[in-house]
Amino acid sequence: MKILVTASSKHGTTTEIADAIAERLRAAGFEVVRQAPQDVVTLDGIDAVIIGSAVYMTQWMETATSFLQRFETALNRIPVWAYSVGLSGVPKHSPQDPSRIGPVLMKVHVVHHRTFPGRYVPSKLSLRERSIARLAGAVEGDFRDWNDIDAWTDGIIKELSKPSR
Repeated sequence: MKILVTASSKHGTTTEIADAIAERLRAAGFEVVRQAPQDVVTLDGIDAVIIGSAVYMTQWMETATSFLQRFETALNRIPVWAYSVGLSGVPKHSPQDPSRIGPVLMKVHVVHHRTFPGRYVPSKLSLRERSIARLAGAVEGDFRDWNDIDAWTDGIIKELSKPSR
């Protein structure tokens, strides 16, 4: 089984999660293609997709939404899992809450969508981004829970390993 793992990331946090997911899938015996969404030219031969995106101002990144639009028909024929990564250390329901991504996934059937906290390292951000984060009350630090990410990936592995696939 061949799985595409793709992610849109501005400062690397979401990409690092995609890399960890891809490695765990490989360790479980799956063939994994790890590409940025804008570099994917076909889904021919792909049996499942895992797509992730950083969330900025309640929106997925344009490269991720463009991927979903370009491959909408094909994505509705294969299993798709999605994850969002948002600014961490911000109160729930603030503008950066990654569960408020809007209608980006409405046209593609997604087996499961998961939100993960990200990382806030001010030195990696522009002045504008730091200002927005400060106004939102962000707390500096890496809030990714690698055990949680592994557990979510293990659920995907279990689902894809079922004999009916």
